[in-house]
Amino acid sequence: MRVGAGNPLALIAGPCVIEDESHLLHVGERLLDICGAAGVPLILKASFDKANRSSHRSYRGPGLADGLRVLARVRAKLGIPILSDVHESGQVPAAAEVLDILQIPAFLCRQTDLLLAAGRTGKPVNVKKGQFLAPGDMRNVVEKIRSTGNTQILLTERGSSFGYNNLVVDMRGLPIMRGLGVPVIFDGTHSVQLPGGAGTASSGQREFVAPLVRAAVAAGCDGLFLEVHPDPDRAPSDGSTMLPLDALPSLLAEVTAIARALARPV
Repeated sequence: MRVGAGNPLALIAGPCVIEDESHLLHVGERLLDICGAAGVPLILKASFDKANRSSHRSYRGPGLADGLRVLARVRAKLGIPILSDVHESGQVPAAAEVLDILQIPAFLCRQTDLLLAAGRTGKPVNVKKGQFLAPGDMRNVVEKIRSTGNTQILLTERGSSFGYNNLVVDMRGLPIMRGLGVPVIFDGTHSVQLPGGAGTASSGQREFVAPLVRAAVAAGCDGLFLEVHPDPDRAPSDGSTMLPLDALPSLLAEVTAIARALARPV
């Protein structure tokens, strides 16, 4: 799969965190059906560890070893690319054995050793733009990874800190980051997050996912990142921002229509 100019709009989607193998397999199968009908290339995502949860009591996931085993089995059964987060340099070698794309979380986007370790694997690296960075500041992030000889880099916009417990999306950031010579993804679900808004957890405004996603595709992003779930209100992590799986087909129909209007391949 290729992502970027001249290629179809791609979708990175899946649950926030691995709950268990059967759940991830079910979500992956549904996503394959939905994306197949829409003609949208799919990359399945799920985190083996949510290391930056608001509270130490929050569910983090199965961890590195068990999580990678689940991801490997799901990847083998579904035959699609898999993405997950790495939080420490020491996780990278094991993760690179399983994952097709390594993702650097937003809070860690300036961690030089982590970026270099991910770059040296030769695998594609998706870096979430930190909530605290201007889009142009991602140039240094890109250069760190390129210094390893790896040019397979994606940057993801996921909102910027705005006052207390809030994020705002500046659509100017999408063309600014594309100007760095890399494909740009728009994260429509984390962008509606209210960090720490529930005290011991983040809350969010799921109702704004669709309008932001439509705007991002119109602004020329190369792909979308959406956390989805069959029943978000019962999810152990980020339920208030995840998109219900049943809402995805209509949203993909809207964004592919926008892409066609811009003469993008679909």
